[in-house]
Amino acid sequence: MGRRASDAKRQFETTWMRTWRSKDKRGFFLLIQTGATHRSGQCSIVCIARLGSSKRRTPARNNGNVLIRLSLRTLITSENAIVVTTILATPSLRAPVFLLLASLGLADLLAGVALILRFLFLFCVEPSEWSELLTSGLLVTSLTASLCSLMGVALDRYLSLSHALTYGSSQSRRRAAVLLLLVWLGACVIGAGPVMGWHCLGEPKSCSVARPLTRTYLSLLCGGFLVVVVVTLQLYAGICRVARRHAHAIATQRHFLPSNQSYASKHSSGRGFSRLFLVLSVFVGCWMPFSLWGLLGDASSPPLYTYATLVPAAGSSLLNPILYSLRNKDIRKVLLHACCPHRYTHNTNVHYPVDV
Repeated sequence: MGRRASDAKRQFETTWMRTWRSKDKRGFFLLIQTGATHRSGQCSIVCIARLGSSKRRTPARNNGNVLIRLSLRTLITSENAIVVTTILATPSLRAPVFLLLASLGLADLLAGVALILRFLFLFCVEPSEWSELLTSGLLVTSLTASLCSLMGVALDRYLSLSHALTYGSSQSRRRAAVLLLLVWLGACVIGAGPVMGWHCLGEPKSCSVARPLTRTYLSLLCGGFLVVVVVTLQLYAGICRVARRHAHAIATQRHFLPSNQSYASKHSSGRGFSRLFLVLSVFVGCWMPFSLWGLLGDASSPPLYTYATLVPAAGSSLLNPILYSLRNKDIRKVLLHACCPHRYTHNTNVHYPVDV
């Protein structure tokens, strides 16, 4: 009897090892329950001991990745919250460009909040269909508002160069406010699609590369993203044309300018074009991959490709405050004055979008 029990135990352990290699953890739990029912209690003790060791190894293997993801999402939320608070709390920052930068910061702040909520639902709370639809809708709203705000910033830069005499007037501020109102209304309507029933939770075959969005919904969304990207690039091309005309006008009058001032103008122009190239490179690199992949991929596409294209789009929320807001001289002065009020003085002179 002892030899037969020993053989049965070895056979059970062999079967358990083979099943552990071929199934996931849910199947492994099912095998433990079956073993405890049809075998003696000794085999279930062996399985529970092995299960405990695997549980101890799994968090240690993922702790670094989880910590990095949470830190980046917290950083996105924090830096954009600083930008929005700085602009709204400073009465002198009321030019159209600052309203657009506040809208951009608010959109990226909501993106950070949506990413943190998705993290909490994934690791701290049992996820549900409601939480998945909520975070997906919030992400769509924030990314749509962020991309449209970037187009608004480009439009504001173009108008500040082509209509320099009327820029900064009360009429310009009203136009910027109306533009932002339309942007956020459109973003909220688009983002409400998953919550209002435009999802694939009930029909997995209609899913896109970004579950729970349907392929039709994501195709329309990415198509709109591509249109906004193309329009933004056209605006920056117009900025380059206007800047070249201004540089040509200055060059025709250079004999009226001192030589050192002419050199300073050329140096400033070259530095402006290099910054413009950096902004455009980051803009296209962040938004173009996911916009194209959302149109070309489907539910059977590898999830790794979706992750690789969605990360840069979400990463734009981390880079936008650095490229657009924190590089502005007036915003930097306000922040430095808030940190060191006795060392830095804050004046009310406003630098317009050429400095942004």
